Amino acid sequence: MFDFLSNLLGGSKYQNLNLNPDQKMEVNGYILELIQIGKKEDFLSERPGGSYNGQCHHRRTREIGEKLNKMAGIDLLWYVYFRVKKKVGKQLGDHLEYAWAGIGKWMA
Repeated sequence: MFDFLSNLLGGSKYQNLNLNPDQKMEVNGYILELIQIGKKEDFLSERPGGSYNGQCHHRRTREIGEKLNKMAGIDLLWYVYFRVKKKVGKQLGDHLEYAWAGIGKWMA
């Protein structure tokens, strides 16, 4: 949740995340990819199959969430969530929140 306050207060992008430069580039790539997924496909579907798992969550979205969680945990997930939500809007942001359910300490 520190990212929410950091974003509001204009704090450093990766403050307290202890990411190396390569990880920062990787995270930026994931943010761009998630924005594209949200805009072109959505993070959720009404039916499983294809890009969506049995719970109708976008497979690659979950994969990215798992990688982010392993990289730096919940703080990084929040950071990426707010960055993506800002670009795709509230509804798709809500879909991303739900698609990440069960990843680490992520809520939904």
